[in-house]
Amino acid sequence: MIAPRIPASGNLKRLVRGLHALRNYANASSSVNPTEVSHFNALASTWWDPHGSSRLLHLMNPLRHDFISSCHALKPNSTPQNDLRYLDIGCGGGIFAESAARLPNTANVTAIDPSLDVINVARQHARKDPILQETGRLEYLNTAIEDLNVPQLPNEQYDVVSLFEVIEHISKPASFLRSCLPFVKPGGWLVLSTIAKTWTSWLTTKVVAEDLVGLVPRGTHDWSKYINEHEIRAFFQAQQGWGANGGMKALGCVYVPGIGWRMVTGGERWGNYFFGVRRDP
Repeated sequence: MIAPRIPASGNLKRLVRGLHALRNYANASSSVNPTEVSHFNALASTWWDPHGSSRLLHLMNPLRHDFISSCHALKPNSTPQNDLRYLDIGCGGGIFAESAARLPNTANVTAIDPSLDVINVARQHARKDPILQETGRLEYLNTAIEDLNVPQLPNEQYDVVSLFEVIEHISKPASFLRSCLPFVKPGGWLVLSTIAKTWTSWLTTKVVAEDLVGLVPRGTHDWSKYINEHEIRAFFQAQQGWGANGGMKALGCVYVPGIGWRMVTGGERWGNYFFGVRRDP
């Protein structure tokens, strides 16, 4: 009889974490795909390398803040930009969450991700900044949105709920979005960024970015999961209490090699884009 092979301690820990993730997120109510979790676990160690696998996310981050500011500026009932509470869903290693927590008009940031490896990277990086160690300033949680306690009172809800580069990695996007809605306070905004499902986006994000140039690791994107702007707009138009009086906005963005990301009006119809929707006050 051959004795079973015992994994080395490091491998065993990773195996246990992997089984834990599969057990938590393979249930029917979760929108999280365990294959996606495994993919981003493998990238965790390079998340904060500005020249590594998350380079494009680092470069995009200032545009995220610009887009949120443009949403808050919309009239009527523009959101007061003081003491803002953020919920960053699918926060990854914390690129946006950290930057939001440092803003002078931020009260607190809660950031969640189903990948324990990635959350640990985020927590470790945040320890380098004393500002982020202030009580209540930034909290990371290893969870999916479906497992987060739904707010029962308006003061438990958030001014900004962000889903940056997340929804194109979700198995059940409509169910996922419905799970996010209760966390936005009246007058608050749900903002996201994703990619339109077009032949242009297939060429730029799959063939060029992954296969030819290597801007992002192969397997990062699944073109079949891309979502067009009009589909997201239709989803929110069907939700009572969302997007009234001009409280819905979309704006394209394009990466220009050697220059960086730039906002492009109309780009939401064929490539990367931001989308924001306000919960009616």
